[in-house]
Amino acid sequence: MTTELSPDALTGLLERARQDYQDLVGRGLSLDLTRGKPAPEQLDLSAELLSLPGGRHTSADGTDVRNYGGLQGLPELREIFAEVLQVPAGQLLAAGNSSLELMHDCLVHALLSVLPGAESRWVDQERIAFLCPIPGYDRHFALCERFGIDMIQVPMTAEGPDMDVVERLVAEDPAIKGIWCVPKYSNPDGVCYSDATVARLASMSTAAADFRIFWDNAYAAHHLTDEPVEIAGLLAACAEAGNPDRAFVFGSTSKITAAGAGVAFFGSSPANVQWLLGNNAKRSIGPDKVNQLRHVLFLRDADGVRAHMERQRAVLQPKFETVARILEAELGGTGLATWTSPKGGYFVTLEVPDGCAKEVVRRAAEAGIVLTPAGATHPYGDDPRDAVIRIAPSYPGLAELEQAIEGLAVCVRLAGYEQQAG
Repeated sequence: MTTELSPDALTGLLERARQDYQDLVGRGLSLDLTRGKPAPEQLDLSAELLSLPGGRHTSADGTDVRNYGGLQGLPELREIFAEVLQVPAGQLLAAGNSSLELMHDCLVHALLSVLPGAESRWVDQERIAFLCPIPGYDRHFALCERFGIDMIQVPMTAEGPDMDVVERLVAEDPAIKGIWCVPKYSNPDGVCYSDATVARLASMSTAAADFRIFWDNAYAAHHLTDEPVEIAGLLAACAEAGNPDRAFVFGSTSKITAAGAGVAFFGSSPANVQWLLGNNAKRSIGPDKVNQLRHVLFLRDADGVRAHMERQRAVLQPKFETVARILEAELGGTGLATWTSPKGGYFVTLEVPDGCAKEVVRRAAEAGIVLTPAGATHPYGDDPRDAVIRIAPSYPGLAELEQAIEGLAVCVRLAGYEQQAG
């Protein structure tokens, strides 16, 4: 990544970087680029939710949403998101506010009850492992760590996980029970899985009969360009390949409407849906159907979701353009960094020279710019190259974001040139 510099040129660049950094520290900034939280302007787009459902308390089929029951969620809400998540409405559950909670519960239920196709509970087996494409989502890795599930790193490519590696590993090791996937505008590098990757995931031979793909389609509707990326439907591909129970599809409205007060979804085969419903019935008498009705009335249909996401895009797109513009102006041609240009989702991945990411994050923190910890994109928080930094541009206003990315670039130059100078 780095380019060769003469000693004199390097000395001059390092002196300038040190001066720029002192100026940065002197500005007394307090900026946060840690998590992909929606900005207040994005949340304002869903303000109408707070006045819904008004005086209405019945769903389309006459169900009183104020009462118990309806474990599968409102049919009309499932119809709206069936297209978005590429799952038939009859095989989709609308649940509580968090898809992470659904992933957690699926792991717990797989550990403590017998999955369709399994011979025993996972907890009764000697070892359980998951494949973890990297860079990836830290909360997925945290779930595995929480339950003592071994994590096996798999490199990401421009088309998704390296399927040669995935196919080899799952074919030879029955302890590998799953793989984490963020298939569209993936967290953090924005990769969209190719049709070939989806087909290979659906049809590959696995040593574990109860292998599951945890398909976290968190950014299914979160486009940043005029040409939304479309991906192949995993659930249909698995059914066609003769592996109907392989896919667990997750999604939510967390970054569509009100974060933390939305609706989460689970889609899978009829057998898996009944398995999850049976287990969930022991922990809940039903989801918040008032909130589900609120979302039905606000979003109306799949076209309503698309229109709403265009309004979201109008807020987000300028922020991603700002990140790209500043990184190019400050770091382009230096050889000190490369970065992604995602077509959707919530993150930009910045790669700095090996051994520099932690130092960049430390320097930024000292200057009042808080970043996601270096290593968070890898299992156990350990990036072997110490090179990947995740940028979350969504929350700050444009002026604050400009300051943060300019400051980040100063830290990258300082750390990079100090490393070169030895």
